Amino acid sequence: MRIRPRRDVESAPSAPADVRAALDALRRIVQALRLDGRDDGRGLRLSSAQLFALRQLAEHPGASINELAALTFTHQSSVSVVVQRLVARGLVARLPTGVDRRRHRFCLTAAGRRLLRRAPPAVQDRLITSIAALPAAERRALVRSLGALARSVAPKAAARHPPMFFEDDVRRR
Repeated sequence: MRIRPRRDVESAPSAPADVRAALDALRRIVQALRLDGRDDGRGLRLSSAQLFALRQLAEHPGASINELAALTFTHQSSVSVVVQRLVARGLVARLPTGVDRRRHRFCLTAAGRRLLRRAPPAVQDRLITSIAALPAAERRALVRSLGALARSVAPKAAARHPPMFFEDDVRRR
């Protein structure tokens, strides 16, 4: 069976191969992110986002939500949800700042440190490092291309702050 490209899709011979290669690359990234932190016999039961946030807090003890948002390249409302789940599991402690009772700093608990010792490196760290290592022109092209793709695939989601990777898939345990 021969698949005919849609009329509005580039009809050059390489278009189907390029589309497949792009989708395969996205699939590999999504699979790595989905599997990150999963229970692999270590009993982690963390989402990719939780593992990433836990690693960032280990490297930056006492970080605020806004600081953690900057470290994770996400909006503070997205990282706040992740941190609250880590607090609820007893992996992170919320410490008040002396200045403003509404502001808190966060650090790992002993349980969080023990769990992190068993955890694999966070895939999101490698993803961020890889994107940052791209030459500036390639990074800007990636931003434009992924932005256009995201607006096309999920136009309604463009107005919201996206959650951290796969955190919206986490089932309450």
